[in-house]
Amino acid sequence: MRVLLTTLNAKYIHLNLAVRLLYDLNHEQGNLDWKEFTIKEDQDGIADHCAAYDIVAFSCYIWNITQTLSVIRKIKSRNPECKILLGGPEVSYEWQEFIARDEVDFIITGEGEIPFEQFLKHYPNLDSVPSLVRKVNGVVMYNPKTETFDLNRYAGRNPYQYDDPADLRNKVLYIETSRGCPYKCEFCLASLDNKVRYLPIDTLKSNLLYLMQNGRVIKFLDRTFNIKKDFTIDMFSFILEHHRAENVFQFEITADIVHPDIVRYIDEHIPPGLLRFEIGIQTVNQLANLEVSRKQNFEKTRDVIRSLDHKVEMHLDLIVGLPLDYWEDIRYSFEEVFKIFAPELQLGFLKFLRGTPMRDKVEQHGYIYDPVAPYQIISSNYLSAAQLDDILLLEHALEIYWNKKRATHTLRYVTLQYSIFDFLMGLGKYFQQHSDLHQYTLKDIYTLLSGYALKTYPDDKMLQQFIALDDYLQHRVKPGKLFDHGLSRAEEQALIARYQLDHHRYRFMFLPVDFDYACFMRENRIERQSQILMIQYDGKSKSTILDTQSREAVSPHP
Repeated sequence: MRVLLTTLNAKYIHLNLAVRLLYDLNHEQGNLDWKEFTIKEDQDGIADHCAAYDIVAFSCYIWNITQTLSVIRKIKSRNPECKILLGGPEVSYEWQEFIARDEVDFIITGEGEIPFEQFLKHYPNLDSVPSLVRKVNGVVMYNPKTETFDLNRYAGRNPYQYDDPADLRNKVLYIETSRGCPYKCEFCLASLDNKVRYLPIDTLKSNLLYLMQNGRVIKFLDRTFNIKKDFTIDMFSFILEHHRAENVFQFEITADIVHPDIVRYIDEHIPPGLLRFEIGIQTVNQLANLEVSRKQNFEKTRDVIRSLDHKVEMHLDLIVGLPLDYWEDIRYSFEEVFKIFAPELQLGFLKFLRGTPMRDKVEQHGYIYDPVAPYQIISSNYLSAAQLDDILLLEHALEIYWNKKRATHTLRYVTLQYSIFDFLMGLGKYFQQHSDLHQYTLKDIYTLLSGYALKTYPDDKMLQQFIALDDYLQHRVKPGKLFDHGLSRAEEQALIARYQLDHHRYRFMFLPVDFDYACFMRENRIERQSQILMIQYDGKSKSTILDTQSREAVSPHP
């Protein structure tokens, strides 16, 4: 019996930890192989590879379930005798419609370690395999879960030992130190397992060291990494002692419970840029938080973020569509969170994941959602479909201009002067009217931004200066001017001579502005002052702004 463990990853840079864990535990049983594909690969090629096996086990998630179901139909058409086993969060709940498919033979629900091991050991006699859904003579049978997997069984095991170390360098490497989450947020699958269990600490450190030595970006899968103060500091200390210069570590944390000792340790010991924190704020509206069994102190969250953002790169999340979150509530949450100026702000839309309590509240709140994964909200008692479409355009503008760092100066300025929510929404609509949201050039980005700003704030000269600055800082080679700054060629040559700029090695752009740039960057404040910003290009790296006194580069990228 030849068995294949596989999955379809969202992108090539992603790896699947579950497949590796199951292979590591069971590869000595017999003919067990593992292989990963991506959702964009040729499905016929995937099916050709899989159809050579007797059993193919797929790891299923909301991002790959549609493609996975398509692939298994193709496998069955090539080899009707091949048995298909599905597992993973997407098929662990409300699995009836999946097992009803002719091409699906078995489903493992919940944690896969015990049932998959028993499945391989006893196949085809499966009566005693726990957490297994199967069809016997056309009748669906389900064996409920009997015990929880002991994470101590992973002691001394490294699930990445079967990878070519050279392949790990440019991938996102995933590691879990614990399972379960103490919180009960009703939109999240993690809320279904409130018992937090930890893996053996010595094995964690050994595997983490291996990933540091062979990889670059390491992402921790723990839903709330900072639950235990001493554990968190111990892991940070281990990272600090053993990391390489190119390593970056990503964690999901709950900011309002970060212990002061953790803040102090990071401030005193961790170098800038080593850690990235993903923080799910979701909403500032306390009524909405309570309605989904969620607790959060936004003031504490904001204080912790601001106390650490000089050391840690922050990625913040908001969710649109929570119950009792009306348009004005979302607007307020967005503006309050945007004022933190985190490098990345993800604006997600409520999804009705299988198994989550949110699915039980659909009628209560008038929810309509897409029946196809990822089950995204369409409308509710609080937001119309048209309003959600408008916020989706805001999200496009947010992604293009802020998260991809194409207009960070401009959007900071807008936040200080106007409503950033209204500005980005209007910009998203303007962008859609004048361009394709998914196909555009760098020139389009700034031409459209300038056009929208002139249409909306025709008298704001400073806004156009910020747009020009953001445009000029995107290039390695001196770009053409999109804006008339009123400086002649002779005046620019005079500035080069006055400041003794090396025009043989570099090219320069001169931008007259009406604000103190250093004050704006340092204090997020507009101090009116006429000056000329000098932007230097070397043709290789990102452009820089020169200090007029020292002629040294200053950081232009907030």
